[in-house]
Amino acid sequence: FDFTRYLISTPGIVPDDTWIQVMAPCRDELIQRTIEAVRGARKVVLHIHLSTSDLFREIVYLMTKGEMMDLAVRCMRMIRELTKDSLDAEMRKTEWTMEFTLENFQDTSVEFALEICEAVKAAWEPTTENKIIFNLPSTVEISMPNVFADQIELFCRGISEREKVCVSVHPHNDRGCGVAAAEMAQLAGADRVEGCLFGNGERTGNVDLVTLALNLYTQGISPRVNLGNLNEVVAMVED
Repeated sequence: FDFTRYLISTPGIVPDDTWIQVMAPCRDELIQRTIEAVRGARKVVLHIHLSTSDLFREIVYLMTKGEMMDLAVRCMRMIRELTKDSLDAEMRKTEWTMEFTLENFQDTSVEFALEICEAVKAAWEPTTENKIIFNLPSTVEISMPNVFADQIELFCRGISEREKVCVSVHPHNDRGCGVAAAEMAQLAGADRVEGCLFGNGERTGNVDLVTLALNLYTQGISPRVNLGNLNEVVAMVED
């Protein structure tokens, strides 16, 4: 909270065209605190996550599929009241983008993933200009990259109003296949990849965005990322 407030309240730190992304689970008090953390920011991606696999739903949440969908929709409606529909003029000045993550997507049936995302999308009401981000992680990378890509393709084909949806992937690297999973997911229709510099991030390292970008160059595609000072970036990360 303090670090986010420092970024927003200190002039010149966050460029005007840069989005701040903040994250919270589907819990009222944590969502409220997270939204308050970005008060006054120009552009915010508000990232909410919920574990949707049968294992988590039945053993951790003790919920039916209907109850889990109700929880997700209730969170979306509360977020709308606190952000783009807020009576607080300062909150309405922020450009809000919603990101909804289905934790354990790889272990979630694509049919249920589509069902809960359709409900969330209806509650948030995205537009073609400000799409909703559906983030689909390979949370513990339980399958090979081609299977993950098949799941992404099924989701991309099945979601309605595709023009209002940004399909994002969040590959982990438990099997050492994070880059391959990201590349195949993009070929399968994903629009966006979340990852870390050199794979140094949460738990066993997420997909390495530097390798991913450099790999695009080998295929004649510019990732539109300035990699000219890569040695300086390496030194900073090492330090």
